[in-house]
Amino acid sequence: MISQLESLYQNFLEELKTQKTQAEILNLKADYIGKSGKISEVLKNLKNLSVEEKKEVGPKANKIKDDIANDIANKLQAVEIEEINQKLADNKIDIGLRESVKTTGSRHGGFHPRTLIRQEIEDIFLSMGFDVLDGPHIEDEFHNFEALNIPGDHPARDMQDTFWFKDESSPEGKKHLLRTHTSTIQVRGMLSRKPPFRFIAPGTVFRCERTDASHEMVFQQLEGMMVGENISVGNLIYFMKTTLKEIFKKDVEVRLRPGFFPFVEPGFELDIKCQVCGGKGCSVCKHTGWVELLPCGMIHPNVLRAGGIDPDKYNGFAFGLGLDRLVMMKYGIDDIRHLQSGDLRFNEQFKTY
Repeated sequence: MISQLESLYQNFLEELKTQKTQAEILNLKADYIGKSGKISEVLKNLKNLSVEEKKEVGPKANKIKDDIANDIANKLQAVEIEEINQKLADNKIDIGLRESVKTTGSRHGGFHPRTLIRQEIEDIFLSMGFDVLDGPHIEDEFHNFEALNIPGDHPARDMQDTFWFKDESSPEGKKHLLRTHTSTIQVRGMLSRKPPFRFIAPGTVFRCERTDASHEMVFQQLEGMMVGENISVGNLIYFMKTTLKEIFKKDVEVRLRPGFFPFVEPGFELDIKCQVCGGKGCSVCKHTGWVELLPCGMIHPNVLRAGGIDPDKYNGFAFGLGLDRLVMMKYGIDDIRHLQSGDLRFNEQFKTY
């Protein structure tokens, strides 16, 4: 009987080599070690053996069953890996094949122009020693308004055109909203750091506005601040002009005029000469030749206090940069709504290869 079992095992190994699918392998397993399999048929005669023969045949039969089970498991694993590799080979896409548009008609993906600008600006500020921070889209009144010197009765709240949530409030009873500016990240940055520090905060913001050639409800800003001792307006102007020069790869004409923002004092509007029309006047610059690009100023003492910073010892500047408008200026785009259109033909113009 032992020779019978060994012969069956050798036959099993030969048959296993020819099995190509999981179904065939599992059928072979059932054929040999199933309840009605070949091994079980041989062992039906075990009752006719002597006690000594049973002691020898029993362990041998169990070992062959275990060997068959292990061989089946290894074969199944090998077949599964082979099937996966075949699927990967059949569906392989060469993302580096630049000529596929000509040969197959398929289009390459590419970065959105806003992403390209954002990455470029982050690199510029990182080279100047700034950190890059992030924060949540859904905020409460404290981080979006109160910590920025905009209390509940402040008229600036009406200027924000806020998307409010109707449901629950924060543990402090503050209502939730979609952030109207990335200044909320500045608040969180101040609360988590000790001066001196400098950082930027890029991200998406939301305002309930009517859309036109230069306004959207969903757009991107990049705000930043620098806090330390003896920071001046001169520091602010230097960093802003350096940033714009690096972005446009040339000196661009700017103007600084007084502006009111509750979180800075004094506050300024930094305008850039319209790069779409060259200052002659168009729908983007509302025919003035200038585009409001960068509200900025020296951080208000109340904002420093809300961020846990002593305004008698430290001061600093803050700024907010509209990434969408900056994209329009750099690439000569005459309508901000193109940036949200999702039209791949538009995005393809800005590929970097």
